[in-house]
Amino acid sequence: MINRPLLDPGALDGVDLADPRLHAEYDLTEVWRHLRDTAPVHRHPATRRGDGFWVITRYDDVATVYKDSRLFSSERGNVLDTLLAGGDSAGGRMLAVTDGAHHTALRSVLNKPFTPRALEIIVDSLRTATWKLIEDAVAKDEADFASDVAAKIPLAAICDLLGVPQSDRGHILSLTPSALASSDGAPTEEGTWSAKNELLLYFSELAETRRAKPYDDVVSLLVTSDVGGRPLSHEEIIFNCYSIIMGGNETTRFAMIGGLLELMRNPEQWQALKSGQANVETAIEEVLRYTTPSLHSGRTATEDCFLGGEFIEAGDIVTVWNASANRDERQFPDPDRFDLARKPNKHLTFAHGPHFCIGAYLARAELNAVFSGLRAMATGMRLTGEPRRIYANFLSGLATLPVSFTPDPAFTGA
Repeated sequence: MINRPLLDPGALDGVDLADPRLHAEYDLTEVWRHLRDTAPVHRHPATRRGDGFWVITRYDDVATVYKDSRLFSSERGNVLDTLLAGGDSAGGRMLAVTDGAHHTALRSVLNKPFTPRALEIIVDSLRTATWKLIEDAVAKDEADFASDVAAKIPLAAICDLLGVPQSDRGHILSLTPSALASSDGAPTEEGTWSAKNELLLYFSELAETRRAKPYDDVVSLLVTSDVGGRPLSHEEIIFNCYSIIMGGNETTRFAMIGGLLELMRNPEQWQALKSGQANVETAIEEVLRYTTPSLHSGRTATEDCFLGGEFIEAGDIVTVWNASANRDERQFPDPDRFDLARKPNKHLTFAHGPHFCIGAYLARAELNAVFSGLRAMATGMRLTGEPRRIYANFLSGLATLPVSFTPDPAFTGA
């Protein structure tokens, strides 16, 4: 479903932002605009999924919450579903749901394999592999860009980092899409629980293998590192492996797919990219802003406070909506326009502050490989079928994107 109906802000009283079907089946552009203008710090009522929660929609307020991890903590969880269910069992043990001194110490360890220098070989390899995938897709009469290209790129890079054997990668790919979303109706608790636990079990076994015989990979790094003067527990290791595979695979994949769809919807932007009028690096930032694969992030207020004139009590769930902040007119002129030459473009797709995504450099490198490859190998593309959206309240993207490319005769090979 490409063109979702706009949801009327007048229906806001009956809207449940925790419902995955809402995000899959409706365009919330006008709802976000209405909230930014009239209730930027909005109290969402309780639903059958759990207690009420705060909905933060303006860019500046979202950035404020991201920056203040003391007042707005991640340790009870950073995803709405988890917070509504009572909290994250990985709190205080997984980087994404850890704050304070332990977060700083753990992040200093995990940052090492994600620096540009450390990633140099992986980035060179992923560019070669990506261009081959695109070359094969362009040569077909029809390709599903989601499964034939985008699904294979971030996963390969993250699996290289984690040291996941080639023989296991198909299994990992089959699990990651189901852990946070569904491509066929609203995800079930049983389905997401099963996928998450299989991933945790897999990394538990891989960690045991690396403990016996370390290699030059992130799992071995976690097994052999001290954080804050002590080794990581087995649970800390597997939780962080799970976080890396999910954070590094799903969001970048959806940005790739959504970016290609927007190039087809906006042919003048494709021509700007193809001609070089828009450079790839600037284009990538607009793809990240416009697609915003991570709809929201969650926090818990640690003490009573005011935000945007509203009184928030200690213990309240606070959700910041990247999908709204990245379209805030106060930050981005003409925010609903897909503009590959947009500058400045300080989007919040990678979050902000202490929890800024450690994989941002790698994600940008993957997107660069995709869009530079498309620019080199195709003169155009068209939809050949109806794409399907995923069902989730945390992620946003397409499960399928059937396309046909027009090959560029000037391309003679990578």
